[in-house]
Amino acid sequence: MSLSRLIAAVTALALVSAPAYAADPAKAIAKILASKGYKTAVQTLADTHDQTVADIITLTEIPAPPFHEAERGKAYLARLQAAGLTDVETDAEGNVMGLRRGTAHVDGGPVVVFAAHLDTVFPAGTDVKVRREGTKLMAPGVGDDTRSLATLLAYLRALDAGKIKTKADILFVGNVGEEGAGDLRGVRYLFNKSKYAGRIKAFISMDGADPRYVVNQGVGSKRYHIAFHGPGGHSYGAYGMVNPMAAMGKTVADLYTIQTPSNPKTTYAASVVGGGTSVNAIPHDVFLEVDLRSESAAELAKLDAQLNDILVKAVALENKARSTQYGPVTYEAKVIGERPTGRTDEASPIVQITQAASRALGFETSFEASSTDSNVPMSLGIPAVTIGSGGSAGRAHALDEWVDVEKASSLKGMQVGLVSLLALAGAE
Repeated sequence: MSLSRLIAAVTALALVSAPAYAADPAKAIAKILASKGYKTAVQTLADTHDQTVADIITLTEIPAPPFHEAERGKAYLARLQAAGLTDVETDAEGNVMGLRRGTAHVDGGPVVVFAAHLDTVFPAGTDVKVRREGTKLMAPGVGDDTRSLATLLAYLRALDAGKIKTKADILFVGNVGEEGAGDLRGVRYLFNKSKYAGRIKAFISMDGADPRYVVNQGVGSKRYHIAFHGPGGHSYGAYGMVNPMAAMGKTVADLYTIQTPSNPKTTYAASVVGGGTSVNAIPHDVFLEVDLRSESAAELAKLDAQLNDILVKAVALENKARSTQYGPVTYEAKVIGERPTGRTDEASPIVQITQAASRALGFETSFEASSTDSNVPMSLGIPAVTIGSGGSAGRAHALDEWVDVEKASSLKGMQVGLVSLLALAGAE
């Protein structure tokens, strides 16, 4: 690399690692809000509001169940291409992305990421047809997280209309695998294996609606599928034989005797059970799924150890209590999900910027802990927050999920994310 390119690369890195207005976020936000380009961008958000609503509806009605986001990804890829981004692609994990180059662009250089997730919690076959009642749109996944995908597209239209340039490159991403068993696979890949690994210096995830909430703490989790096995037998003829269901029941009962701290908030849930063959048969196999969560890695590890100790004792107790003539009860605990904890300090520039943007637009910020795509960068020490897409919403993860696309409140809320992005990427 030539000396001039090396200097440019170092300069670009500095611009992203330490946002241009980090010393005084409120002043930076005020400057952006007063600029001609930003005013044009906001007017464009208003003028193209119907297009944003149409994008929400179209994308919502393309099913995106866990691990099957490809069709929605194709539709989103086409929209990123139409928006004029460069380096538009679908990576090996299924993430869809495109680059809006900054004035300090260097090939292979640092980027700021703005992401929303493609997947929903709903299984294949779920009716995702959008119903409209006034300004409310109702359908599974319409708010979590399809509205955010449409909001990112609206930002691209607004930035181009306002002819707004940023110093830093911005990578717009529709990622896979945020929900449930997806276990953040899309963002894990982005940060660890993609061509942008090691280049992402700041990350904003858009998830949910309320612009007041800034998620700066990642709630970690560990999830198990626990299979219990036994010899099985006739409920009457083999009475007295060990029963894997008894061991499973003891596990659940003892799990629910654990007292967890409220600060840092730590929780558990026995959430799914199954197995057995007939009402008149001692089961051969049963299973239990358990969700453990905490804001603290140490508390999560402690809870994990307690669960595993309970399993050992519950199985041993059952094997002692009843006959093992045809074999004992055994178990297998398989980890089916593990999300890291993390935190972006409230004094961090990215948090200060989002807070200043929210306040400047009339919202009072509330810092929150949650499990989102931001968990991954937070765990890696990369500045990250998750914010809302604006407006109001409700019933996330339910069949009657809804968002309100009333124009005035939507536009006001949408500006929080746009201003935050511009301040972070160094609007010119």
